Amino acid sequence: MAAKRNGAESKGSGRRGASPRSGQEPRSEPPLSLERIVATAVDLLDAEGVDGLKMRRLADRLGSGAMSLYWHVGNKEEVFDLALDSVLEYRGPSDIVESRDWRGEIVHMLEDWRASMLRHPWTASLLPRRALGPNILSRLELLSKTLSRAGVVDADLNVAIWSLWNFVIGATTTRANLDLSDDDRAAAQQRLTGLSQHYPTIERSRLLLDNDWDGAFSKGLDFLLDGLAPRQ
Repeated sequence: MAAKRNGAESKGSGRRGASPRSGQEPRSEPPLSLERIVATAVDLLDAEGVDGLKMRRLADRLGSGAMSLYWHVGNKEEVFDLALDSVLEYRGPSDIVESRDWRGEIVHMLEDWRASMLRHPWTASLLPRRALGPNILSRLELLSKTLSRAGVVDADLNVAIWSLWNFVIGATTTRANLDLSDDDRAAAQQRLTGLSQHYPTIERSRLLLDNDWDGAFSKGLDFLLDGLAPRQ
């Protein structure tokens, strides 16, 4: 009987010890929400890339059980779609619709798009193979409206859109994957110099030493927009 009383007292003491006496609230994670899941998924993708996004690891970062995530998202593929769309939201200048400078608007849109993808390099591999979310579709809609307002006829509009899409994706993917060190570029150019009889033009232009990614993007975009400019 004594043992039972001691056990009961021990349990009672344990319960009293578990309750806060100092007036401080016990620490807890913020409530789980779709917005918090997406923001944490973006952080995880930034840190560890596409292969690092696992539902268990995401749940650990959120301080929740993996099954709790499924009250908000259907599966990991949906998390990819939501994370991708969230980082590609476009917040352009408020007066962009009123502007008559269609080239300036498009350059701003596409430079912002490229910058968003470079801040989150995992987007370059995901975007070409994911469902297009509302933020991405809104970008394409605004791009289409601007080109149409500039005089690009409907018969050429899709070609214009996909040409610009391919340019942004290609430029971003190349930038993300060919970011060599100065030593690596110099070594590659030196090897090319040794083969100059086979590749004289790119050796002369010192192609493999060129790392002006921003300049190449801007000038290449000018080339494209020159071709899209309505013929007078």
